[in-house]
Amino acid sequence: MAEITAHSSLQEVAAIISQALVAHGVDATLSGGAAVSIYTDNRYQSHDLDFVSTVGINTLARVVNKLGFVVTPSRRLFAHPESQWLLEFPSGPLGFGNRVVDTSSLQTLETPYGPLRVIPPTLCVMDRLAAFVHWRDRQCLEQAIWVAQSHAIDWDDLRSWANQEGMPEADWRSFHSNATAQNGG
Repeated sequence: MAEITAHSSLQEVAAIISQALVAHGVDATLSGGAAVSIYTDNRYQSHDLDFVSTVGINTLARVVNKLGFVVTPSRRLFAHPESQWLLEFPSGPLGFGNRVVDTSSLQTLETPYGPLRVIPPTLCVMDRLAAFVHWRDRQCLEQAIWVAQSHAIDWDDLRSWANQEGMPEADWRSFHSNATAQNGG
């Protein structure tokens, strides 16, 4: 397994962590801003890696300690002496708004650094739209647009989810229009 250095990219660090977790039988999926960073070629730069898991923190700590990550004083983040990215393990199950995702159905993303368990682009857009719908986070709306502009999205599934989450029709139309403007989606 590759070593994390000061020059390791976000995607490389994420892939190393993902592979270590899988090797130890841990079901954890990269979500949040790091997924946006990966899907937008760092147009948005995340400062942490959120691996959602239902596994206990002690088990997770044992795995990432072997990679050089140590728990920070906050007791919820892990830091690596050579990496600029912090590591966090939000409690699972993996979900976006009211939708819970069966992680066994998710495929891994093949990266230059090996396989990475990361939410697919449609779920990444859901993740960002959930923050917009529930907290009016406009930065997350912009990130959802960027991901949708550069990746194939299951628009029917996304539309159904948005309706179930109570996304106002005017917000959906604006998002969809902006998200499909550059790629003709």
